Amino acid sequence: MKARNIGLVVGVVAAIALMSVPAIQAKEAPPETTQEGLVLQKSTKSRIVYVKPGATFTQYNRVAILEPLVEFEKDWQKDYNNSRMGLEGRVSDKDIDRMKTGLAAEFKKVFTKELQDKGGYQVVDTAASDVLVLRPALLNVEVNAPDMMTAGVNATVVRSAGQMTLFLELWDSSTNTLLARIMDAAADSDSFAKQANRVTNVQAADRILGDWAHELRVRLDEIKGKASK
Repeated sequence: MKARNIGLVVGVVAAIALMSVPAIQAKEAPPETTQEGLVLQKSTKSRIVYVKPGATFTQYNRVAILEPLVEFEKDWQKDYNNSRMGLEGRVSDKDIDRMKTGLAAEFKKVFTKELQDKGGYQVVDTAASDVLVLRPALLNVEVNAPDMMTAGVNATVVRSAGQMTLFLELWDSSTNTLLARIMDAAADSDSFAKQANRVTNVQAADRILGDWAHELRVRLDEIKGKASK
């Protein structure tokens, strides 16, 4: 799997993701099929899953995780800064880039731990007939109280750290065939209010990412007939 191909893939995923996710936000009924011929799977859960007819997943023993695309909710930075009194504690473009990089790294860490360490699916960066490619995007990201680490800023107490939407595609690495697409919006929620900081924000992101990673691993285990916890 050449690096230039990975870069192209990320661009394609970004374009498709940004077109598809608004339907989730608007609570519109998703189409039965996609332009690529994927078919909507009937589910009682909030997530949207499309699968290529006839696709099989039993042959995949390893996975490749591409660099996640991360995009904040439209106007989130502007709206957050408008809510601040004065200039202190405002979110800069540099802060946005830092948070995007951090969230992308958390995605790869959490999914690697779940799939490789717990599931036995070795994470690789090469194409092969037994390698399933994960092409992720985290969209509509909102952080209710970003930790800017600025002196003098009052602590913020929140009940939810924020929310984001997963857009995940599964591809066959040897044939470059799209096999499945998953979309799911999730928010952090807790039964009690807590002070928000960098540590609690990362913990909240890990809870959401962990749920997504665990469900993917369990589903792959079920398909392969493996006992899963």
